[in-house]
Amino acid sequence: MSEIVILASQSPRRKALLAQIGIAVKVVAADIDETPLAGENAALYVQRMASEKAMAVVARVEQAPVIAADTSVIVDGDILGKPESRAQARAMLTRLSGRTHQVMTAVALYAKGQLRLSLAVTDVTFGDLNAEQIHCYVASGDADDKAGAYGIQGAAGKFVQHISGSYSGVVGLPLYETAALLSEAGIGLE
Repeated sequence: MSEIVILASQSPRRKALLAQIGIAVKVVAADIDETPLAGENAALYVQRMASEKAMAVVARVEQAPVIAADTSVIVDGDILGKPESRAQARAMLTRLSGRTHQVMTAVALYAKGQLRLSLAVTDVTFGDLNAEQIHCYVASGDADDKAGAYGIQGAAGKFVQHISGSYSGVVGLPLYETAALLSEAGIGLE
C-alpha cells in the first residue's frame, strides 16, 4: 500500500474505489453547505464542492494529502443531488426514465501545499422505467443518499441501457482521473 491519504468523505464506495487502486485511507468527513449558488452551472458546482470538502478537512487535520470528491446527476441543466425524501427519489427516477443524463464527478486533491482538481463527465442512458420498477427500487432504500436517487453499482444497474465515460465516476470516484492527480502529486500507486 502507498502512504495514507485522508479521504474527506464517509462514502464506502469512494473508500473501496481508492483501495482498489492501492490507496490506504483514513476517513475524516467534511461538513459543508452543499447548496448550489444561484445560477451556478453543474461543472463549477461539483468542482467547488470537491474543493470545499478537501479544504474543510485540511483546516481540521495537519496531515496531508487530502482527497475529496463530489458527484451530481445532471438532467436538462438541473443538478439532481441526493433526494430529501422517497417522493423526491421517485420524481428523480421518473425524470431520468428513457433519457440520457450526465453524471459529473469532481475530484480535489490537496497535497504538498497545492490543490489539484479534475472533472469526469459521463453520459448515462436509462431505459424506460415503469411506476412499479421505480416504486420497488425506492422502497428498497437503495435510492437513499445517492445523487440522482440511484447507484449504478447496485440494483439500478439494470436501468442503465448505455454508458459513455467513466463507470467509476458514476459510482463516485473516477479512478483514471484520481490516479492521475495522485501521480502528479508524487503519491505512489501500486
